[in-house]
Amino acid sequence: MSKPSRTSRSWLDRQERDPYVLKARRDGWRSRAVYKLEQIDDKERFLRPDMVCVDVGSAPGSWSQYVSKKLKGRARILAVDILPMDSLPDVEFIQGDFQDEAVFEQLLQSIGAAGADLVMSDIAPNSTGTRVVDQPRAMYLVELALDLARRILKPGGSFVCKVFQGEGIDEFVIDARRSFKRVKVIKPKASRASSREVYLVARNFQL
Repeated sequence: MSKPSRTSRSWLDRQERDPYVLKARRDGWRSRAVYKLEQIDDKERFLRPDMVCVDVGSAPGSWSQYVSKKLKGRARILAVDILPMDSLPDVEFIQGDFQDEAVFEQLLQSIGAAGADLVMSDIAPNSTGTRVVDQPRAMYLVELALDLARRILKPGGSFVCKVFQGEGIDEFVIDARRSFKRVKVIKPKASRASSREVYLVARNFQL
């Protein structure tokens, strides 16, 4: 077996020391990303009972897990990802690419005719460590998520997604403002200070 690289060792060391990683393990969450959603919702209050919520790029499932626990079964939660995801209470998981027509149709049927109240996405591409490669890939994914939100949200709905600061983010925010009355960019405390990740919160969707 080959030895782990210096980069891999550094990442593992950071994970073992990260207070949010340790807290997530203690509290039974699937990943530290749960605290980002919690902190964003504490500010924006977009999670509410009886809503239809779609989690795009959901695996390993901490965001769906948080919504399920917070709303205590009083929500319809649909999670979709190419990767497998272990089952969660009150969460319907669809494994597949949401760009695939069959997967999209399955998602539409599960949402119902009224549409979704919230589309949320913590999706990100696998990092190469090279910004000129990673940034376009990341922007491509969030643009797909925004396009999906426009197709499935009901009027007045919300869209929350991770986006990385860099080339394309300003244009992405402008694009989101074409469809939502209120758009802001937030960096929750659970996001590492060294990370370029921020979260776009778009409210009051307009057809």
